Amino acid sequence: MATEPDKAQGQTEQELDGGINRIRVVVADSEPIFRVGMRKIFALEDDLRVMAQTETLAQTESAIQRHSPDVLLMEAAIASDPAESVAALLQIAPLLKVVLIVADQDESEILEYVRRGACGVVPRSISPDLLIKCIRKVSAGETWLDNRCINLVIEAYRAQAMKLISPKTRTKLSSKELMIISGVTQGLRNKEIATEVGTTEQVVKNYLRKIYDKLGVSDRLELALYSMHHKLLGNAPAVPETPAAPAAGNISNIAENSR
Repeated sequence: MATEPDKAQGQTEQELDGGINRIRVVVADSEPIFRVGMRKIFALEDDLRVMAQTETLAQTESAIQRHSPDVLLMEAAIASDPAESVAALLQIAPLLKVVLIVADQDESEILEYVRRGACGVVPRSISPDLLIKCIRKVSAGETWLDNRCINLVIEAYRAQAMKLISPKTRTKLSSKELMIISGVTQGLRNKEIATEVGTTEQVVKNYLRKIYDKLGVSDRLELALYSMHHKLLGNAPAVPETPAAPAAGNISNIAENSR
């Protein structure tokens, strides 16, 4: 159940805080003992104020809309998809700083949390002193990650940058897929390709659908042009060229078979 601090009737939050501009925090966690512990820890700090404690994602959304906190300290496990939930919460409150509490520091998950807008990721075993420091740093606009997480993020973005400047990775095709492409470039029909490859016409159709998806083409003509432009076949195994499909007439045959 969500709980909120008591407020004396007629008093503003600034008056209750003695004029101090406090960091407004919502604590979202499924464990009551953790929520109570966090509230007691933060109560010892003059610049921190827990505005609400929640135990579900729905309660958390409601608390954010009601209190407009500066920082949300949220257990990742209360959401089925924490990364997506971070993005959704930031749609509600774009200025919100989200710190996720995680049980395990999984590399791919941490990277996704950061990509979707989390300002901090902390383990459940974090010490109170470090957690308080984290809240203050994040509230001030910084990102809080431990050294291991920082290295993960740096390596991920470095790899992404290298991928952008490197030549495009060639799509991996099996030997049978290359044989079928060879048959298509010769202008053979599916039935003829099946005979040469030693399979059925339906299997050839299935392979062609997978090949189209892999290469991003829509029909046999596009496949043949793509194959020639990218020199897909090279030394790959090919369907023996037949008299019925002379090289000079391949493109017209392919176009005809595409209809």
